[in-house]
Amino acid sequence: MINFCAIDLFCGIGGLTKGLSLSGINVIAGFDIDSTCQFAYERNNSSKFYLMDIRKISGRDLVQLYPKKSIKILVGCAPCQPFSKYSIRYRSSRYKDDRWKLLNEFSRLINDTLPHVVSMENVPGLSRESIFKIFLKNLIDNKYSVDWKIVYCPKYGVPQNRYRLVLLASRMGKIELIPPLYDENHYPTVRQFIGNLPPLQAGEISEEDALHRACKLSSINLQRIRQSIPGGTWRDWEDALKLKCHLRDTGKSYASIYGRMNWDEPSPTITTQFYGYGNGRFGHPEQDRAISLREGAILQSFPKDYIFIDSEHYSSRRELGIHIGNAVPVELGRAIGLSIKKHIVTNTSKIT
Repeated sequence: MINFCAIDLFCGIGGLTKGLSLSGINVIAGFDIDSTCQFAYERNNSSKFYLMDIRKISGRDLVQLYPKKSIKILVGCAPCQPFSKYSIRYRSSRYKDDRWKLLNEFSRLINDTLPHVVSMENVPGLSRESIFKIFLKNLIDNKYSVDWKIVYCPKYGVPQNRYRLVLLASRMGKIELIPPLYDENHYPTVRQFIGNLPPLQAGEISEEDALHRACKLSSINLQRIRQSIPGGTWRDWEDALKLKCHLRDTGKSYASIYGRMNWDEPSPTITTQFYGYGNGRFGHPEQDRAISLREGAILQSFPKDYIFIDSEHYSSRRELGIHIGNAVPVELGRAIGLSIKKHIVTNTSKIT
C-alpha cells in the first residue's frame, strides 16, 4: 500500500491541507508564521501546525517528519500579495516586500529534501515574473518533470470566478493536473452552495452558527442594496444614491462595486474583504446585506461545518476575512491531490 505523505508550507487555516486530505493524501504537517491560523487548522485537520518562519526551517526539519518509505510530497502557496494585480501597479515598492523572496525559500527546501512530488498554487500574475522562471529552472535542474497552467476554478468545483496558477512537479515522470470536472454549462453556482443557509439581516448573527454573521449597513447603503439587482451595477440606483466617484470618468468603469451576486452563476473572486458590501460584488443575491463570513468560506469551498472560531478561540472579522480570502479553495486542493495520487499510482515502479 502506498503511503502518501504531504507537508503544507504557508498552510494558513488549511484550505489546501483539507483538499489534499479529501483526496486521500495524508498531510502530516502544516507550517505558517501566523499564529491566528493554528486553531482552525488543527481543529479541522488531522495534521500538526508548526508556528515557524519558512526562512528558519531546514530541510532536515522536514525530512524528519516524513515517515520512512513514504512518498514525500511538498506543497505550498507562498503569500501572493506581491504578485497580485494591485501590487503590479506599484512595482518599485513591491520589490521591497520581504514576501517577494519566499518563493526562493520554497526552492531551498525543495533542494534540501528532494520530495517525490512538489505542488505550488498562486496568483496568475506570478507566471510573468523572473522569480517564477528561477523557481522553474531550479525544479528542472533537480530533474523534476514540471507542468503548470492557469486554472479557472469553477472547472474544478469551486463556485467562484477565480483564476489560479497551479504547478505540479515530479521526479517520477510526467505529471499533470486532472482534466476539468465541470464545463461551462455545469459550473457550480452560488445557489447550489449557499442557497439553503438561514436568512440573515444586515448586522445579524445566526444563533446556530457564529460564523454566519453579516456586517451592519448604514441607512444609505440599505437604500442602495434595495435598489441593486443580481448581476447589476450602481447604475441601477437613483441618482441621489450614487457616489461622487461613480459620476467621474475615472469611477465609471468600477461597475461591480456595491453589486449583488447572481444566484445561478459562480460568485466573484472572494477577496479578504468579501464581507463588506462596498468592497466588490459581495451583496447577497436577494437579502439586503453583504454575504456572511460563513457564506464566503463556503464559496471558497470549505465544508459547511469547518470550524473557524469557538467560545475559547475568537478572531476578529478582519482576521477571519484574511484567513478565508487568502486560503487555497478546498476543491482546487482536492483536484491537486487527485492529480498527485493518480500520477504516483501510475508510476509506482519509478519510486526511489
